[in-house]
Amino acid sequence: MKHNRSSLAYQARYALTHPHKVLPHLRRLTRDTWLRLRNPDHVSYYRAVMKSDAACSPEGAVGSHTHRRWLALGRMQFDYLKKHGLKPDFTMLEIGCGNLRAGRLFIDYLDTGNYYGLDISPDILFAAQETVVANGLREKLPHLTPVRDLRFAFLPNGHFDVVHAHSVFSHSPLHVIEECFAHVSRVMKPDGWFDFTFDRAEGKEHHVLREDFYYRTETLVALADRYSLDATFMDDWEQLRHKQSKIRITRRS
Repeated sequence: MKHNRSSLAYQARYALTHPHKVLPHLRRLTRDTWLRLRNPDHVSYYRAVMKSDAACSPEGAVGSHTHRRWLALGRMQFDYLKKHGLKPDFTMLEIGCGNLRAGRLFIDYLDTGNYYGLDISPDILFAAQETVVANGLREKLPHLTPVRDLRFAFLPNGHFDVVHAHSVFSHSPLHVIEECFAHVSRVMKPDGWFDFTFDRAEGKEHHVLREDFYYRTETLVALADRYSLDATFMDDWEQLRHKQSKIRITRRS
């Protein structure tokens, strides 16, 4: 991401070239202002955003504007992790599992009981339950749990081979990401890994409203290092032409 989407110059240029998006943005701005006044902390704010979005479309709430795109993005995530070492006997924790865009594929692939999905939005987890039923996955016993934070206090030590967060940190201020980094190694196995995507800024870090956050790779790598985590930028993810970038974190030996 080379442009600062929060700058007035960028927004003015974008409005001139995409006039059909001006009214939706104004509606989003109005909602943002209202929800921020009612929800001063970020987690409660974004939970309210998800409640609003999920009421319109659970697939749209997780960033897929068509069912075809929802299927494609889920398949992209699944194929990437499988290519990079995911095995059926692994235990997996998915942070921000949403309505199981990729989770339905992970649940089907993993051994029974090995998938744990967390989300701050109860509303999107209701939709996730519907996805489980619609895809015939009840016998795979997925664990779907609403959470208030990313401290993972209720999860056991050293339990997960893989932790996954797609399009979570793209909606998170830095203190939320830091909370995750501070606690995620406790629940990972010594040889486990944590893959996450983020919106990459090549210039100034910024956010649009309180929904979309853009970080330099160096910022997240340094933050991981602070918690004795090694971070690797996943170049091959870029070849998939997804708008976000990906980093893999492992526990330092």
